[in-house]
Amino acid sequence: MGLEDRAKAAGKNIEGKAQEALGNVTGDVGDQAEGKAKQAEAAARNAKEDVKDGVKDVVDNA
Repeated sequence: MGLEDRAKAAGKNIEGKAQEALGNVTGDVGDQAEGKAKQAEAAARNAKEDVKDGVKDVVDNA
């Protein structure tokens, strides 16, 4: 499921970047903030997957 979660995180990151860019163009502070929040969520998902991968590596090498 790790690959699926990483793909979802990538999608969320792209969505956030697009929304933030739209907010920058239109001057909509709400869109800018929501876009940044989506990017932060994507970063958190990736960090979670990195931790899971690290734990799996430790277990596999034990």
